[in-house]
Amino acid sequence: MAAAPNPLEPFLDAFIAYLRAERGLSPRTVEAYARDLVEYLEALRQARVGTPEAVRQEHVRGHLGTLGRRLSARSQARHLAAIRMFHRFLVAERHAPADPTEQVETPRQARRLPVFLTLDEVEALLEAPRDTTPAGLRDRAMLHVLYATGLRVSELVGLSVNSVQLDAGYLVARGKGDKERLVPLGRRAVAEVRAWLGRGRPALLRGRASRALFVGPRGTALTRQGVWKLLRRHALAAGIKKRLSPHKLRHSFATHLVERGADLRVVQAMLGHADLATTQIYTHVDGRRLRAVYDAAHPRSRSG
Repeated sequence: MAAAPNPLEPFLDAFIAYLRAERGLSPRTVEAYARDLVEYLEALRQARVGTPEAVRQEHVRGHLGTLGRRLSARSQARHLAAIRMFHRFLVAERHAPADPTEQVETPRQARRLPVFLTLDEVEALLEAPRDTTPAGLRDRAMLHVLYATGLRVSELVGLSVNSVQLDAGYLVARGKGDKERLVPLGRRAVAEVRAWLGRGRPALLRGRASRALFVGPRGTALTRQGVWKLLRRHALAAGIKKRLSPHKLRHSFATHLVERGADLRVVQAMLGHADLATTQIYTHVDGRRLRAVYDAAHPRSRSG
C-alpha cells in the first residue's frame, strides 16, 4: 500500500521554486536544501503535523536530535540552515504566523585550525614550475596570484583578462553572492602575470579568442579540478608532504598576513569574508605560533 502524500509537500515545492527563481542559488545548493527538507517533512509527517502553523520548536529540536545520532554538528547545522530558510519563507508568504526555529540554537561545531604552509614551503612551491614553456609560465603566474591574493579557486578560474589591472597592481575578484572586491597584487605576481600574458597565453590560444585569464591547451578556461591537479603536482615537485589544496594556499596567505601584523578587517576585505568572525580563526593560528616560540625561547617555560 502506497504511503499517503505529505500535506506539506506543496509548500516545499513553492519554496524550491522561490530559491531557483528569486534567490538565484546554484542547482547544487538548491538540491542540497531540497534533500534536507524532504527528510524534515517526513519527520513532521510521522509526528502528524499537517500544516505549517502546527510546527512547533519541539518538532524542530526533535528532528535535530534524531539527526545528531548519525550526523556531525556541522551536518546538523546545515540541515537547520535549510529548515530556518524554509520557515522564514512560510512566514513571509503568510502560510504560518511565526517561525518555530527562532529560539533553536545552531549545534556547536568544534572549529579546526586551518592547515597552512610555512614561508619556506610557499617559496618552494612558487619556484616549482621552472620551465619556460607556455604551461610553465601559466602555472607560475597562477601560483603567484593564488598566494598573493588568497583567492578561492572558483574566483581564480573565473578571472578574465580584464579582471587584472597590472599597472595599478590589483585585480577584481567576483566572490560569493556575485560580489566584487578589489585585491592588491604584489610586484612579483604582477611580473609573473605579465610574462604569462606576453609569452605564454598567446602560444596556448594559437589565435583562438578567450576572455579567461588562465587557459588550458584547448584555449578554454582552466577548471577548478584542473587547478587542484596542477597544484598537487607542483607541491610534489617542491617536496611538500602536506596534502595541498587551493584553499590551504588561501589559509597560508591569510595566516602570513596576520602573523606580520596586518589589520584583521583588511584581511577580511581581501578574503571576501562577510563576517569578521570567519577571519578571526587566523588570530588563533597566530596565537599557536606565538606559544611555540615562547615555549622554545623562554627560560622558565619548561620545567626541570
